[in-house]
Amino acid sequence: MVVLRWLLLIVFAASSATAWAEAPSEGQAQKRIALTFDDTPRHPGAFLSEDERTERLIAALKQAGVEQAAFFINPGKISERPGAKKRIAAYVSAGHVLANHTGDHPKLRDTPSDDYIANIDAAEEWLRDHEAYRPWFRFPYLDEGGSDKAKRDAIRDALAERGLSNGYVTVDASDWFYDQAASDAVRGGKTLDLDALKQLFVESHVEAAETYDGIAREALGRSPAHVMLLHEADVTVLFLGDLITKLKAEGWTIISADEAYADPISDEMPDVPYSQGTLVEMIAWERGMPAPRWYDRNDVALAGRLFNERVLGILESEPSQ
Repeated sequence: MVVLRWLLLIVFAASSATAWAEAPSEGQAQKRIALTFDDTPRHPGAFLSEDERTERLIAALKQAGVEQAAFFINPGKISERPGAKKRIAAYVSAGHVLANHTGDHPKLRDTPSDDYIANIDAAEEWLRDHEAYRPWFRFPYLDEGGSDKAKRDAIRDALAERGLSNGYVTVDASDWFYDQAASDAVRGGKTLDLDALKQLFVESHVEAAETYDGIAREALGRSPAHVMLLHEADVTVLFLGDLITKLKAEGWTIISADEAYADPISDEMPDVPYSQGTLVEMIAWERGMPAPRWYDRNDVALAGRLFNERVLGILESEPSQ
């Protein structure tokens, strides 16, 4: 049964997404967004081999006309993932760019500053000779040290000394959660409603883009070039084409990471008590915008309830086992 569900998911995800193809309304303000993928090379998933995942990701971007996405690399994971160098090279050959996500993905709040900086340097040593390299650094878990401003500022200073800029995100819908939940369900022998999974995944990411754009317009007085956080994960890749189609239908233009990180929002360095989220949220907080300043489904308790109800058919009052 697991194999059958896997085959059905592959066939389903490969189908066209014509149901999403609605034209944006006339006069709608331009909304721009770049696509970025964290944790490359990522661990194996439940649906695709790592080679298949790379091939499908590249194909989905190409078919959608996305000429440049950014992959935030953990070079320390390469030795653990056979064929990882070849897969990363395939992203580069397809026109995409690489940036720093630390060597092996530590969480800043749990790591001494000197060790964390050394981890950044280890990744830089591997990355800097690649022609597709960009001097952007993204904090793993988007964790800038929690409430420890001294640690945050130590890392900000270290990045500036190395000529690295913040590889921030402005849009996040926790794609990693849907991949993990779906993978756990398949491995546990549960039956997935594949259409519901696609609908939930795409719906959540488009809603997140609209939510954060609304927050940005209120806090900044304009719509910045946005950066969406995604992961090199099976479910993300399977529904990537559907997501891009729906974003375009809602008036979004997919832009390069180069264009996105040239936006003036990149100069913002909010000083807020807690940093583990989007740059838009932090700016809104610093400027006094009341909560909520985030997309509600990034609360995994809410996302989990929706997944159980819509994808697994388990109501909240029913046992989850």
